[in-house]
Formats: sequence, C-alpha cells, structure tokens
Amino acid sequence: MEKKLHLYNPFYAVSLKRKFVTNLALLLFLNLLIKPFYVLGIDVGIQNAVTAASYGIYFPLLSLSLMFQVVLDMGIENFTRREIARHQNSLSRYLSNILVIRIFLGLIYFVLCLVIGIIWNYNLYQIRLLSILLFNQFLASLILYLRANIGGMHLFKTESIISVLDKTLLIIICGTLLWGNVTKHAFKIEWFIYAQTFAYFITLLVSLTVVLTKAGRLKLNIEIRDYLSIIKKSLPYALLIFLMASYYRIDSILLERMLPEGRIQAGIYAHSFRLLDMLQNYGYLFALILLPMFARMLKNRESVEQLVHIAYVLIIIPAIMLSVASVAYGNELISLLYNEHLMLSSRVFRTIMPGFLGICSTYIFGCLLTANGNLKILNIIAGAGALISLILNLILIPRIGVLGSAIANLLAQLLTAFTQVIVATIIFKFSINHKLIIQLLIYSSVIILMVILVRRIPISWFYQLVFFALASIVFAFVLKIIDLNSMYRLIRSGDQVS
Repeated sequence: MEKKLHLYNPFYAVSLKRKFVTNLALLLFLNLLIKPFYVLGIDVGIQNAVTAASYGIYFPLLSLSLMFQVVLDMGIENFTRREIARHQNSLSRYLSNILVIRIFLGLIYFVLCLVIGIIWNYNLYQIRLLSILLFNQFLASLILYLRANIGGMHLFKTESIISVLDKTLLIIICGTLLWGNVTKHAFKIEWFIYAQTFAYFITLLVSLTVVLTKAGRLKLNIEIRDYLSIIKKSLPYALLIFLMASYYRIDSILLERMLPEGRIQAGIYAHSFRLLDMLQNYGYLFALILLPMFARMLKNRESVEQLVHIAYVLIIIPAIMLSVASVAYGNELISLLYNEHLMLSSRVFRTIMPGFLGICSTYIFGCLLTANGNLKILNIIAGAGALISLILNLILIPRIGVLGSAIANLLAQLLTAFTQVIVATIIFKFSINHKLIIQLLIYSSVIILMVILVRRIPISWFYQLVFFALASIVFAFVLKIIDLNSMYRLIRSGDQVS
C-alpha cells in the first residue's frame, strides 16, 4: 500500500511515461512483426500438416510441461525482475546462486513430470516426446530468467530483441521444412520439437552473453543458506504461477484424459487456444515493462495511478476490438486457418476469445499487485480461479465436450481479472475514473453495433473485417480514449527533459 508519496516531479513523471510508451512501442513492433507470423503461419501450418489427432497428442503434453513449469521457476523470474529493478547492484550475487538453483529444480521438474506421465499411462512414444518437451522448457525457463535480469536493469530494447529471437529461428527452420521441399517425408511433430530445442539453445547463449557483460565474472557458489533464502522469498510467486497456469492450461489435459476421443477434442481445442495464446503475449509484453517500473516506483513511494491509466487504455481498447471481431468473424477466421473440424472449432473460438479481456486486465492489475508484494491476495484469487475452472471442466466436459472447456476458461479469466481490478483499486485507493468507464461502455456498445451493420455490407468478409478494425481504431480516437496529441506531446516533452 502506498503511504507517503514523493513530491510530484513533472519532469521525472513525463520522462517515466515516455520511457514506458517508447519501449512498449518497440516491444510491440518486434513481437507483432514476428509472433503473429509464427502462430498463424508456422504453428497453424504444422497443425494442418500433422492433423488434429496428431497435434492432439502433442498439445496436452505441452500443457503438462507448462503447468508444472512452476517447479523450474519457483517464482524466481518475477522475484528477480522485481528485485533487480529495486536493487541493481545485487545482479552478480543473485545470478551466481540462482543458476545453480535452476539446475537442481530442473532435475526435480524432469522427474516429477515423467512420473505423472507414467501414472497417466502414457505410452513410450508419448514419454519420449514429453522428455524432449521437458528439456525445451528447461531451456526456456533459463531464457526467461536471464531476460528477467535484463528487464530488471531496464534494458528494455535489448530484451525486446531477445524476446523474438527464438520465434525468428523457428520461422526459418520450420518454414523451410514445411514449404522448402527439402524433404520427401510428411512433416512430423517431432521435427517441430527438435527445432524448438535448437532455437531455445541459441537464444539462451545470446541472453547469457548479455547478462554476463553486465554482471562481470560469474562464480557459481554452493551456499545452501543462500539457496534456501532465495527459494523462501520466491515461493509465493511460484504458487501464483502454478495456480494461474492451472486455470489457464488444465483444459486440454482434462479433455485428453476424460473423453473417448480425447486426443481429437484436445486438438480441436488447440485450434482456438493457440490463437488466444498468441494474443495473450500482447498482454505479457506490457507486464515485462510494467513490473520493473512499478517495482521501482513503489520502492520510491511514487504514485502509479497515471501509469496504470495509460497502460490500461493502451491494452484494453485493442482487446475489446479483437474480442468483438473474433465473435463476429469466428467462422471465417477458423475456416481460413484450418482444414478440419471447422464448425466445432469456430464455436470454441467464439466462446473462448472474450476471455482475452480478462487476460489483458490481469496483466495490468495483477502485475501492479505483484510489484507491490500482495502475493497472498493474488494467490487467493488465482486459487479461486483454478477451483472454478476445475469444477466447471469436470461438470461441462462430459456433457458438451470441448465447448465446456472453452466456457470454463472464459469464466475463470473474467472472474479473476474483475477481482484483481477491485482489489487493486482498494489497496492503492485509486479514484474511480467515471469518465473512462463511460467511454469504454460507449466504445464497446458502438463497435458491437458497428460490426452488426458491417456484416450486412455486400462485400467480402475480409474487407468487412478490415473496415471494422479501421473504424474501431478511429472511433477510439474520436472518443479521446486514446489521445494522439497527448502521446505526441509526451514523447516530445520527454525528449526535452531527457
């Protein structure tokens, strides 16, 4: 909770907001350049190449490896991003200790997931795929930890480049295998997994090089007391990650386990979930910058209300537009991307996509509560979300199959996000911005009406969608929810005071 605020410094405030806007713009540009092409081109291309049933084997295994990734991380990534932002001189000490911890956690993670796979009667082929996926997640977790150090030092431009390096490599490798006519064999899901291994390894080397140039000579210490201290501090973060992963990713695992044609159902669910997962990266990019900025501001007892307002407006307007467009054009988008199970996939897609509003809200307000150290409250909210998701899945999957998982995911995302917004408003004593609430209600109502009218225009659905998107963006500026003049003055003023 904020108690005493520093005297308001307009030059510092402008510089800080400029730093957020400019670095976010770079991060978004790079990720929007690379990741949509990766998901819509490479990932969708692979799903079509290997069929839903084959991808339905891979996707639950991936979800299992991601659900228990918390064992690899134990909350250390968020802990590091927050601590390095607050105390940059601790980089070398934390780095040497935590790298050793990550190795031990990797062994525990590997054994735990394999035991679960054996208990669930996975065959040898599934166990082999799972083993490689576990190694890939170990590499990915090391990359995320090193990126947390880079972000904690506010080296946002460097982190932006590293954030797209693995996907860039995957586009080159998998694109060649899919469309380069370099092999006479049909694409196999194993090739995708091996390509991930290579891409993660190269990205890890680059990330480690960047961090070592800042930390200096690295000396790996074996200090049990230091290890236990770090793990104790990071445990609340670990629990939070596990609970959030549970209500976000448990659906495909339950589908594959509970239904006779579980693999096909999980593959159908993956059609929509992978698109939602791509979009949630948009929110994650905000958190990468906001968490260290919030942490440093709160340490200095500075007001975060204006930064929260700017960040929320920039994230929620595209989220509303994308959610409405996905519901209106779900059939067409799924038919454009996939080759099988189109009707059911489109129903799942239209159901699950409004949950993107909850995901985006969580990345702002959950990030703020994390930076403030309100982990107990966040864990209670996430625990409730995980319980809601589990109960709804157990009730709905036997009755309506994959559509039940989509409903469970949607409700869990929206309820947890709404609770976080209320809690953050109370803790930080934010004034209720009635003007913004009215603007968002008007904006949502108008673009819903707009998409209904646009659907009646006798032109191709693609041109309808483009027209709707452009009109929605323009209307956000007309309502002055996003004020271009203010943004421009902010950046120009930042140039003058920097």
